[in-house]
Formats: sequence, C-alpha cells, structure tokens
Amino acid sequence: MVPTKENMTLTRIPGIRVGHTTDALGVTGVTVVLCEAGAVAGVDQRGGAPGTRETDLLRPMHLVRQVHAVVLAGGSAFGLAAADGVVRYLSERGIGFATAQRHVPIVPAAVLFDLDRGDPGAFPGPDAGYAACGSASSEPVQGGGVGAGAGCSVGKLLGPAQATPAGIGNACTELGRGVFVAALMAVNAVGDIVDEGGAIIAGARRPDGRWANSLSLLGSHAGTPPDGPPGATVIGVVATNARLDKEQANHVALMAQDGVARAVRPAHTIWDGDTLFTLSSGQVEADASTVGAYAAEVVAAACRESVRSSRDASP
Repeated sequence: MVPTKENMTLTRIPGIRVGHTTDALGVTGVTVVLCEAGAVAGVDQRGGAPGTRETDLLRPMHLVRQVHAVVLAGGSAFGLAAADGVVRYLSERGIGFATAQRHVPIVPAAVLFDLDRGDPGAFPGPDAGYAACGSASSEPVQGGGVGAGAGCSVGKLLGPAQATPAGIGNACTELGRGVFVAALMAVNAVGDIVDEGGAIIAGARRPDGRWANSLSLLGSHAGTPPDGPPGATVIGVVATNARLDKEQANHVALMAQDGVARAVRPAHTIWDGDTLFTLSSGQVEADASTVGAYAAEVVAAACRESVRSSRDASP
C-alpha cells in the first residue's frame, strides 16, 4: 500500500512501515520501524544513560551499511529483548544481511526507562517485538501513549507524580523536489518540553499545578530527585527518501539531535540516554546538510507533538 499525501508521519517515506505493541496494564510497550528492503542507517547518542543494541555497526568504517528494522522500547535494559522478536520475524521471511549460511537481520534498538510508570516487571520482550512487526503498516503512525510511548513522561526532577505524561510524537516536512524528512520520537525526558518561543508546554509541576521549570530547579539546587536519579531518555527515528551514504546518515542523526535540544530543556543530561537513528530509503538526490537541518526541525516538532497527542498539557 502506498501512503497517501496526507500521511505526514514516518511512513510517508517509501519502504517504511511502523507497528506498536502496547501493554496498557503494565504501562509499557514497543514500537518497531520496519525497512525490510534495507535502509542506509546512522545513529547519534547523547546523554549519560543510554540503553542500546547494535549501534556500533552503524558508525563509519564498519561493514554493515543497511538495517532492516529499528526497535524503540520501554522497559529499560530489559526491553532490549524485544529486538529478538523482530530478528525472528525478519529471519522467518528471509530478510537480512546475506551470508553464505543464511540472511542475518540487522536490527538496532534503543530503550527508555518507564519502570516508574506502571508494573516494573512488565517490560516488553521478544513476543512483544514480534507482535509489533505483525501490526506494522504504512498507514499514518499513531501517536500518544502507545508502543514505546506508553510509559513516557517529561519533567521528572520532582518525581514521577509531578511529571507530565508524554508518548510518541510524529512530524514530517516536504522540501523541494519531493524530498521528505520525517521523525518519530518517544519522549521520556528529564527536562521540560518547550514551544518555539521557549514557553513550557509540559514538564515538572509544583503541588499547585504550576510549571516548576526544570532548568530553574537545577540552578537552585532544588531539583534533586526525591527517590533517586530519574529514569529518562528520548529515543527516535528520522527517515528520509533522500539518498544518503553511511557517513551522511550519521551526520544527519547528529544534526537531528539539535531538535531535541530545541524542544527539551534541559536536554542530554546525565540521566538521559538520548539516541536518534537515521534511515535513508534513497529515492531522491539531496544535500545532506539540508536534510540534517530539516531533521532537527521535525525532531523538535515531534517532541512537542508527543505531549500534545498524549493529553492536554496545560497547567
């Protein structure tokens, strides 16, 4: 099925399908981005607390140049097991990096910490990853508290009870000559979400419901979490139909992280493990720096959409 022009989410990019599995009782889940024909990929990781799988192979000078899926999951380190189910799904269909023995699916993954939102024992495993593949489609991607976004919140410095729910955010833009750049973000940040003018639209709340301003909390030394370090991390995927090589894909991921810094305040803290993947389906020639500049724009928009699609975030 070819996505319609009105689909301004990640699946607007040819060859991309997205599926969610959501555990509503456990308040966690997994989101799978499938690119079964292969997509050139890159990655950029910021912050001090990443949870990732198979990211080293995406860096320049390493052999593998294409991936077949990307997994975003809740469950902290436990959620990395969801990628096993995606590997199994693709392997059953003969999809992967060709070797003399069999095709080996290449499935990088990143996780976020949502164990404080629901059941800390209810993290997504291989079956959840497999099921997300089965639900994947090229329809517009659902946002809000689904998949990897099910247990997301933002503004964590005053503890989970004072944070604001967030989730999956989507954004896409069309450049000249039919070039599209899209982002899917699961936003679970220590910091607040701010609009284009810097005003807080979601974040840590004081007991009276007003925004506490996480940056001010840190500056006044009042932001020490009451229950220990906050579990956080913003993870996501940028996809484009522009033709990128591996080095360019990595640079686009690097530039896309600027979008996190524009929408999340503060971003990339020691408690965050912010990780962004880039996927290139390669149909259209385009300048990589231009793609990267707009990647930052759609990432920022998707981060803001992650709270707007989850609930009314007004204090």
